[in-house]
Amino acid sequence: MDVVTRLERLFGRFAIPNLSLYLVIGQVFFWSVSYLGFYNIEGIALLPLAVMQGEIWRLGTFLLLPPAAHPVFIAFAWYLFWMMGTALEGYWGVFRYNLFLITGWLLTVAVAFFFPSHYATNVFLAGSVFLAFALLNPDFEMMLFFILPVKIKWLALIQWLGYGYSMIVGSWSVRLAVMASIGNFLLFFSGEIINRIRTGRRRMEHQARAAAARAASENEPRHRCHVCGKTDLTHPQIDFRYCSKCAGEECYCAEHLGNHPHTVAQP
Repeated sequence: MDVVTRLERLFGRFAIPNLSLYLVIGQVFFWSVSYLGFYNIEGIALLPLAVMQGEIWRLGTFLLLPPAAHPVFIAFAWYLFWMMGTALEGYWGVFRYNLFLITGWLLTVAVAFFFPSHYATNVFLAGSVFLAFALLNPDFEMMLFFILPVKIKWLALIQWLGYGYSMIVGSWSVRLAVMASIGNFLLFFSGEIINRIRTGRRRMEHQARAAAARAASENEPRHRCHVCGKTDLTHPQIDFRYCSKCAGEECYCAEHLGNHPHTVAQP
């Protein structure tokens, strides 16, 4: 029994179904009140310095920060997060999906306190949901810019490249946030990735053996004279015959067919 299964037996009853939907609803609410000017959304952002001064709610409310983008793209991001999170919940079950988000949340909060005066972001946590969905559904097609169908595995590759770029040129706060996201992903998918690598290696070895066998069969002559050893590959202009009376129906070239002791040679 693995650790997650034991945790599920102990705490599974506390898991929250449709957690992605609740997070989206919370983000819609805070985006709306901020857009209408009723509330300064920075009040729910994760600022470790403010947390240490008593604003404990920021540890959880930063998950309800909406993306910073045009409303159309924000709505699309909400839809994707809800759709992908719901798919992961269906694949893993409610508890494991909750644990995936909680693990990412804990890692994000932990690395945020290395830079108390910097605001933390939930973008990379949402990115880990995207990467998890892409790994499990690599051929899922998305409409890029609402018109161009693209398989999600290529978008995931772009995101990995973006993470690599952030690790190179980003500040240390950004680097740690990326590492928290990647760490969350690897905790849940390292076994899956290792199995896929092993399966891919076995598939490549099988394909290599099959290709070698095909090449060998293509280079193997179909006819070989029993007397002189000429073949249809070395002498394609020669006619070869088989004798049904010889043991094993021996093959003969036209030159040695006449010296053959049997009177009947069949083509």
